[in-house]
Amino acid sequence: MSEGQSKLLSRRLVSAWVSSVISISLVLLLVGVGSLLLVNANKFSRYIKENMNVTVLMKQDVSENQALAFQSELDRSPYLKSSTYVSKQQGIKEMAELLGEDFLDIFSSEPIPISLDLTLNGEYVHKDSLEILRKNLMASSLVDNVTYQENIVEAMNDNLARISLFLGLFIALLLFLSFVLINNTIRLNVYARRFTIHTMKMVGATKNFIRAPFLSQAFVQALFSSLIACAALVGLLFFLKVQLLPFYEIFPLDRVLMVMGIVIFSGLLICLTSTWVTVGRMVSVNKDELYY
Repeated sequence: MSEGQSKLLSRRLVSAWVSSVISISLVLLLVGVGSLLLVNANKFSRYIKENMNVTVLMKQDVSENQALAFQSELDRSPYLKSSTYVSKQQGIKEMAELLGEDFLDIFSSEPIPISLDLTLNGEYVHKDSLEILRKNLMASSLVDNVTYQENIVEAMNDNLARISLFLGLFIALLLFLSFVLINNTIRLNVYARRFTIHTMKMVGATKNFIRAPFLSQAFVQALFSSLIACAALVGLLFFLKVQLLPFYEIFPLDRVLMVMGIVIFSGLLICLTSTWVTVGRMVSVNKDELYY
């Protein structure tokens, strides 16, 4: 083989190796994103539930001190995550922004009472729990009404359960597709070197001896691909931190590290297994089959 042919072959091998690494990295990135969503499904569900408000409307004659004392009492409740005091003036301002500055002209007296916006702990955001909470709050002589979006709560709980199931099925399908895609990539790489494998077999090399360099290459390839996928995953999380901080806070560091471990383990397992099986099959083919 001439020097020019040798260089051309080297460039082709490097190009094929880089293409394989990129392809495997993209597949593993999808596995990482899906796994990140799955392992944080409960936190994501809790985040959505804890962003739903329960509004407590006080009676018109309730004073600011009475409302603040009632708020302080509620803040000690185990079901409450946080509460916000909304004064009459603030309520009027918000309604004016919504309905227009002259909306008060149609009322003979101020229609906006003092109110409290309650954010509940996620485990209490269920239809039955909210109904019990409503009854307890309405038992107070200071409270005129308690409102929350009942239909949304019921639909939200049903949909979150479906989303968790869908994510589980999605990850299972994604792992299967990852195995198929990575296996095909590795099989093409091994097939391109089938004559080298046949030559090694002709001089008496055993299957394990022939597999060894391919497995070493697959290990390095899988490790590089996994690290690139993990780096891309960190980039996505950094984007969330900059653009959507509340969503970023859903993903704790320990869960992120666990997902990275899953990505690296999946990459190594799929690449090494595919290489082991593919090289074993290639060693078993006869000379005539090498040309098809």
